[in-house]
Amino acid sequence: MQDHNAPPLNPLPWVVWAIALPIIAMEAVVSLAAAGLVGGPEGIGWRIQAVERFAFSPDYMRYLMEVGDYSAEGMLRLLTYPLVHLSVMHTVFVVVILLALGKMVGEVFRWWAVLAVFFGSAAVAALVYTLVLPGVSQPLIGGYPAVYGMIGGFTFLLWVNLAAVGANKYRAFTMIGFLLGIQLVFGLLFGGGWEWVADVAGFVTGFVLSFLVSPGGWGRVVQKLRQR
Repeated sequence: MQDHNAPPLNPLPWVVWAIALPIIAMEAVVSLAAAGLVGGPEGIGWRIQAVERFAFSPDYMRYLMEVGDYSAEGMLRLLTYPLVHLSVMHTVFVVVILLALGKMVGEVFRWWAVLAVFFGSAAVAALVYTLVLPGVSQPLIGGYPAVYGMIGGFTFLLWVNLAAVGANKYRAFTMIGFLLGIQLVFGLLFGGGWEWVADVAGFVTGFVLSFLVSPGGWGRVVQKLRQR
């Protein structure tokens, strides 16, 4: 029997909305400004200004490291670049992945653990991108490294569940393998850059952090594996 009192959309953990809504609001403002609906003539350049203010520049980070400047103004870019995107479609893809995987991760992890996975993955991915690719100056813009961290958290949940029932736990990595395969194909066809390094770093960070921030942490994982 159909439940007429059920909500039209599956409810999401509030922390997922707390991450998604600033991204959506940012895109709404800059898109409306680009269309001339808000901000007047100056609004056309708001997206560029947002990118300049929030995007992560590896060259700038290398400079800060050289001079030993670890002030909040520079370090915050490790966390703010997932909030601004290059286009509406760029934002849509990020938000869709965030909402889908955030629901599954957020229903198991505590709210602070979801924030740790999302923003921790973003920060580590940016640092890896900076240090592993010293000759690359292309900035990081958008939430892909962070949502790849959420994919890492989801993969961790699958990995634990498969290990608990004695199944092949490496099947949990099917999703990330598929996504990286798509990125490789598009990169070969359309000349993609090195942003995939940040995406992979984000995934690995999210997966590893999940051992620490999931309910029960590492001990729960060990217990699940011992039950095989």
